[in-house]
Formats: sequence, C-alpha cells, structure tokens
Amino acid sequence: MIPAAFKKQLLPVLQNGFVLKRAVFQPCLELYPMEEWNLLMQKMNKLNRFKKKNNDFIRRFTAGVKIVEIDATGRLLIPKDLVSFAGITKELVLSSAVNIIEVWDKEKYEKAIDDAADDFADLAEEVMGFDDETDGIS
Repeated sequence: MIPAAFKKQLLPVLQNGFVLKRAVFQPCLELYPMEEWNLLMQKMNKLNRFKKKNNDFIRRFTAGVKIVEIDATGRLLIPKDLVSFAGITKELVLSSAVNIIEVWDKEKYEKAIDDAADDFADLAEEVMGFDDETDGIS
C-alpha cells in the first residue's frame, strides 16, 4: 500500500503509470513516474549502440524493468523477481529520491542509512560545499 500522503503527492502522475527497476548502486528498487522514465530514455537513446560498452550498459540498466500502476486502492504490485532482487521480506520503506521513489526492504534501508551516517558530513561537504557557482547545484 502506498501511504495516503505519498499517493496525494503522486496524483499528477498516477494516471500515466510508472516504471519499476533495479537500482544501480543499492540493493533497492527505483520507481520512476513515466514522464521521468521517458526523459531518461531520451538520454539513453543518444548513446551509440555500436560501442559495446554502451550496449552493455543499456542492457544491464534496463534489466528487469517493469511497467507498473498504482491501483484504485493505492496498492503497488511488485513483481517477484524485483522483490527478490531487493531482498524485500515483510516491511518496506518508500524513500523519496528527488524525482523518483526508492523501494527498500526496511532492514536494508536502516542499515544503509546507518552505514552512511559516518561519511555523510564529508559527502555533504564534497557534493554541496562548493565555493563558486561553477560546481554543484546552481
């Protein structure tokens, strides 16, 4: 079940559906609103498919991709192969990641957050602590 507050935020994109896929860097799933997915696919389409590295990346990036919808009662059906990939057991966490939603097994999510806690100050400084407007987010 998608929490009501989350579902309310998703109202503008609910009718277009979503793409659910394996995450690249973490043992979780990524839920893309269809509009975001289409923008990403436009970028991927620009890759030269005659370069093996690009072809391999596209194949691995799109492995296990599923088109999904949130039903009228607010449920999201996660296919078994993706449940297995993410190691989702009983409880899960939906985590907003700017333009997508990460879907985690609750224990794995808590561990990932705890493991990253020590490095977060350094990471925040490296990513966001820029001195001029040519680096980072502007």
